[in-house]
Amino acid sequence: MGVSETVEGMAREADSALYLLSVLCVFLSVALAVVFKIIRRSKSNAPPSPPKLPFIGNLHQLGTLPHRSLQALSCKYGPLLLLHMGQVPTLLVSSANMAAEIVRAHDVVFSNRPHTTADGLFFYGYKAVAFCNYGFKQKRKICVLELLSTKSVHSVQLICIEEVTEMICSISEASASGRPYVDLSELLIALSNNVMCRCVLGHKYDAPDGSRSFGEVGRKLLSQFTAFCVGDFFPSLGWVDVLTGRIRMFKTTLGSIDVFFDQVIAEHKAKMKKGEDEGQSGKKDFMDILLQLEEAGMLGIDLSQDNLKALLVDIFIGEGDTSSTTMEWAMAELMKNPNTMEKVQEEVRRVVGNKAEVDENDVKQMNYLKCVVKETLRLHPPAPLLLPREIAFAVKLKGYDIPAKTTVILNGWAIQRDPEIWDKPDEFLPERLQDSEKGMPWNGVCHHFD
Repeated sequence: MGVSETVEGMAREADSALYLLSVLCVFLSVALAVVFKIIRRSKSNAPPSPPKLPFIGNLHQLGTLPHRSLQALSCKYGPLLLLHMGQVPTLLVSSANMAAEIVRAHDVVFSNRPHTTADGLFFYGYKAVAFCNYGFKQKRKICVLELLSTKSVHSVQLICIEEVTEMICSISEASASGRPYVDLSELLIALSNNVMCRCVLGHKYDAPDGSRSFGEVGRKLLSQFTAFCVGDFFPSLGWVDVLTGRIRMFKTTLGSIDVFFDQVIAEHKAKMKKGEDEGQSGKKDFMDILLQLEEAGMLGIDLSQDNLKALLVDIFIGEGDTSSTTMEWAMAELMKNPNTMEKVQEEVRRVVGNKAEVDENDVKQMNYLKCVVKETLRLHPPAPLLLPREIAFAVKLKGYDIPAKTTVILNGWAIQRDPEIWDKPDEFLPERLQDSEKGMPWNGVCHHFD
């Protein structure tokens, strides 16, 4: 018995020693990791960073208006900041000079896009133009040459006139019926969405009879695309989005998008096969052009069904309510600045004269109106924070070391109110853009729109 007790005692002591050794090894490993991390930080010259909280980093400092909150941080700590959005290191750029260096001198380094939960689902595995990496330029070329070319823009003039006329008639009818007010926001949203849908798909955003309507699913898409996902800021906690039902909600909306776009693509392909395509009469929507180019082998790549649908989603996400928001802000600024409104009215009356409608040639002569639009976009950009970028490999920027895989956010709202570039940056002054009879062109350096 004595021997067995001795053996058991030695075994317990050995287990205790092994346990203590294991704990000590874990502790030393963590301590060494922390020390090495501190050493690496001391050797690297990182941009300034505001104080952060454990785990969440600087997320609590975003507020309800992130572009304003981030501008306040930049005013306090500098135009180039390193933030920690949860587990994601994020470089914040808030000055025109910094932004110019990024998009000009380091465009290749900063050209990638970070992958998020929403764009991974809604863009069919990151197959959209806005989120493809630098090496995949072909789909960008499609949009620029076919959808956004001068010829294509001019070809949709009739659609714009028809939709504007319909909106004006709606306002007149509402006024005649004695309604106390008109919801101009809803009318402007319907106008921009209907123009986009007719140009791209060949029919309206909200069909009067409810058939082939993209309206409801489109609104869900826009709201969910910008929804907060835990996995975007805490990659190790992506499973939380599954438990909360966020992923299921995204997939439900994606299913509705699939059904709608599959139907639209099938209809266009069927018309092409039967020779009934409207393109034969000179009227083509973007889907007609895209399918014809693919059939003729002029795209240089094979577009799958998912590629086509991702491209369509990209267009609608990019357009969203940007046009309507800009028009609404422009009207708000004109009401706030009656002298500016008077100048615009005088120019319109002088150019249009006694004609019943304003055409494209008239708009070309309205130089002051163009300055009003540009100044509206400067003060109230539809997307205050530009689409995030991701650094492809480590780079040195303004003397700071920026590691690879860092997310980059350009605060367009702050950049366009940079006091080093603009006099009285917070005031609405269209005259600042008038330096010639034609007004200042929207091309960059001549009026600081870099």
